[in-house]
Formats: sequence, structure tokens, C-alpha cells
Amino acid sequence: MKRVKKISEIRSEDSGKIKLFWSLFAELIIILTFLPATSSAQGDLLITPRRVVFEGSKRSMDLNLANTGRDTATYAISLVQIRMLGDGGFETITDPDPGQRFADRFIRFFPRTVTLGPNEAQTVKIQLIRTNELEPGEYRSHFYFRSTPNTAPLGVKEIPKDSSTISVRLTPIFGITIPVIIRSGESTARVTLSDVALDFLNDTIPRISMVFNRTGNMSVYGDIAVDYISPQGKTIRLGIANGVAVYTPNSRRRFQFNLNRLPGVDLKTGRLHVTYSAPSDVNPERYADAELVLGP
Repeated sequence: MKRVKKISEIRSEDSGKIKLFWSLFAELIIILTFLPATSSAQGDLLITPRRVVFEGSKRSMDLNLANTGRDTATYAISLVQIRMLGDGGFETITDPDPGQRFADRFIRFFPRTVTLGPNEAQTVKIQLIRTNELEPGEYRSHFYFRSTPNTAPLGVKEIPKDSSTISVRLTPIFGITIPVIIRSGESTARVTLSDVALDFLNDTIPRISMVFNRTGNMSVYGDIAVDYISPQGKTIRLGIANGVAVYTPNSRRRFQFNLNRLPGVDLKTGRLHVTYSAPSDVNPERYADAELVLGP
């Protein structure tokens, strides 16, 4: 004779299933959180330029989007607010920090959703509005390009699932952000480099670290170059880090990156010269430099 389960037994089994479900769910969340963006099947998005900056008489700008992946991808475009941390990391916020001003209310853009097939491209138009309400200084928000999951084509039915089991389907969502900056009036921004130090990863890979010290009413953005100067005066380029920013209202940012280990370079003697300059595609103004003397 077929045994009839008691309610208490059913609840016990359901409880076990639910615990197992949440355990697996948590593990999947951790795995998906650390997946690189290149693993997305929604397509790879290339955005140019990497920054949107309105200054002077500029009132409009185009963003070029290109799908370099093998699948059709749809992206929703929005504006978000971001705080820069002391180590250069980012976190989203809703209210500005003291001395921070958001740019979103002065920006109009269209379209707000784009669908790109493989190797397809599209332009997003950006306009600066309400310029009469801008006060001297800098405003910043970030464009957020969020991939949306592909849905099943019309006419394709999903296979029915066993209703007696608990299942979960997680779809990873990937996104890219780029800053949009409005600068009004004259810039008083200045930057210096301090606390320059050299250490070694695993006793083999040279790594340089430094602190950016920013003052003034606007952010700074540029490229770092590190040169080794031997005791005989010979200069060898050991590393470059492009696109390093210190956003308002931050006054300090810690930064580090690995250097190349090249033949003929003895990092126990000589000195390292660090230069922070404007990006190479604009006027190559030198913002700051510093030196580190090597040796015991």
C-alpha cells in the first residue's frame, strides 16, 4: 500500500530543499560576481571616447558604440552617480559628498536603448542643457551601459519543468560606466606626487606606488610614465599607466602598478623619475613629477 506522507514530513523535506536552494544560490552569486566581462554572451561593447567632457563653448557631443562580440546585444543607457574611493575604486551613491556636484540634470541624451548586432555600431547624441544655471566649478555623473538579457524569440516555447523541484536560472548582467564631466569657469586644479615607493611582488616583479595630492575646483586626468635613470645618466622607460584620474571632491588618491623588468636595469642603484602628464591626444602638459633615489 502506498505510504502517505505526514504534513510534518513534507515541511521537513521542503525546508531541506529551500536550504539547499539558498546555499547553491549564494555560491552561484559569488561565482558570477567574479566572472570577467569578456565571458558575457551578450556581446562586447566598445565605447569611444572613454570620457565625455563639456568645457568652453562645447554644447554637444557624440558617443560611438560598437559591438565587437559575436552575438546581438541590447544595452540600456542611464546616468548614475559614483564616488571615487581613496584607492581609486568606485561605489555608487545617491547623494553628493561635500564638494561634489552631479551633472545629470544638465545632460540630455538619446537614444536610451540600443540593440547592436555583431560588428554593428551606433551613435548616441549628448547635449548640454540649462547652461545658465551652472555655477563655476565641476559637475560629474557617469553614463551606465547595462546589457539586458536576451529573451527567447517569438514562437519558441520553453520546455515545461518539473513543478515538484526547486530550480534557479541566473543570468549575469554586465555593464560599463564612463564619466560625463561639465566644467564651468576657470580651473584652479593642481596636483603633486608624494610617498613614491618601490617594492617587489614575489621578490621578482617591481611595483611602484605613489599618492596623488589634488587641490582646486576641478578633477585631474592624465598618464603616468616611469623612467629609470642609471648612475651613468642613461634613461630607460619602465612603465606607463594611462588614464589615471583624481575626481572631485577627493584631495588624495593612492595608486600603484607593476613595472617592466628589463635587462641591464639594476633597481638597487640609480633613480626612478615619475611623470604625470596630460593624455597624449591633447596638449601634453606636465602636471607633476617626482623622483625616487634607489639604493640602500
